[in-house]
Amino acid sequence: MQAQMLAPAAVLVLWTIIVLFWIIPSRFGAIAKVQDKSKLPGKAGVRGADLEGVIPDKANWPAHNHTHLHEQPTLFYAAVVILAIMGPSAADIFAAWIYVGLRILHSFWQILINTIPVRFALFLLSALAMTVLAVRAVIVTVFADPSALPT
Repeated sequence: MQAQMLAPAAVLVLWTIIVLFWIIPSRFGAIAKVQDKSKLPGKAGVRGADLEGVIPDKANWPAHNHTHLHEQPTLFYAAVVILAIMGPSAADIFAAWIYVGLRILHSFWQILINTIPVRFALFLLSALAMTVLAVRAVIVTVFADPSALPT
């Protein structure tokens, strides 16, 4: 069941890359539409944050979401690896897919609509799924029977 436990993590990695590439047309399209080019940062080493308030907020939403995909999901990846090594249950795999599905829904919501109540609800639900995975990772490691561990 190791591959089944790692599959949701692989999907989330791929989704993070998709969101990364979503940033490019969003920001460059917005930059191309700026009428007064003097408002654009004219310095070397411009960062995405330098575009805040210069291009429409919606054009920055994919980048904001991409940042979020590098925050809480890092805990998800750790929990998934722990569970994959220790031997996941079907419930662990189900919780991992729930987490990934909610994170993808959160991404679409934040990038396309971005109203806070729904976005927060999706975040909270994914955090609950992450908590289940974290607790399971603790249980399977702290209370592991050394004689029953995979070789």
